[in-house]
Amino acid sequence: MKKHILIILSFLLLTITANAYGPIAHRAITLIAYEELSSKAKKNLDALLGKQGIVYASTWADEIRSEPDKYAYSYPWHYQNLATNMTENDLKTLWNNPRSEGDHLFYACQEMVKRLKNDRKDIEALKFLVHFTGDLHQPMHLGRKEDLGGNQVPYTWFGEKTNIHSLWDSYLVENKKMSYTELAAYLTSKLSSKREMYYQMTIPQVLVKSYSITNRIYEYSRTDTNNYRYVYQFNEDLDEMLYCAGVQLAKVLEEIY
Repeated sequence: MKKHILIILSFLLLTITANAYGPIAHRAITLIAYEELSSKAKKNLDALLGKQGIVYASTWADEIRSEPDKYAYSYPWHYQNLATNMTENDLKTLWNNPRSEGDHLFYACQEMVKRLKNDRKDIEALKFLVHFTGDLHQPMHLGRKEDLGGNQVPYTWFGEKTNIHSLWDSYLVENKKMSYTELAAYLTSKLSSKREMYYQMTIPQVLVKSYSITNRIYEYSRTDTNNYRYVYQFNEDLDEMLYCAGVQLAKVLEEIY
């Protein structure tokens, strides 16, 4: 029995290892959000996590995979498996009924907001929310169940064998050769003119945008070995989802703090 449980936990650990934006992306998203906040909200968050501590806490939800006995329950919260050919109404319905397909990313995001509105000093909920807001904007976190969100779809990246989920988690961001502070500054400079549009978007609208990118990722020919063409094809999508995540995170944090 113990051996069976260990096997299950090991599988979950393997899945979650490849199921999150990398540290650079999460920290850049959170820094964008932090810089958007009012002085009051910054002060309240700093009191909980230290000066800009929220930025460093953005990767905590991945780091706790080192404690599977304590946090294995949270592993499915990092992703939301979506079927092929879902409509805008399908996505909205699932968001409004987040537990209808189990406790996954949609449930986790809403549950953490609920916990924080009940107790804004709930540091665990805060750290989860910051991380999951980033995950919500990573198109491959809305991937297909049958291939574990792209983890089982192989892709070769400049000679290195990987998969399309890891490609979007880390490789595309790392290809920019920027630190998280540089990435946050770059995205803000590039996309600040769209800030109000992203701020006004509802989460279902964000999901429609992200899901459309997910579909294009799956449709892209994986026999095309020109990785530079892949970067050209999806760079704007990557930048917009990262920046949008920062703006959306700022919106919810401002409301709470």
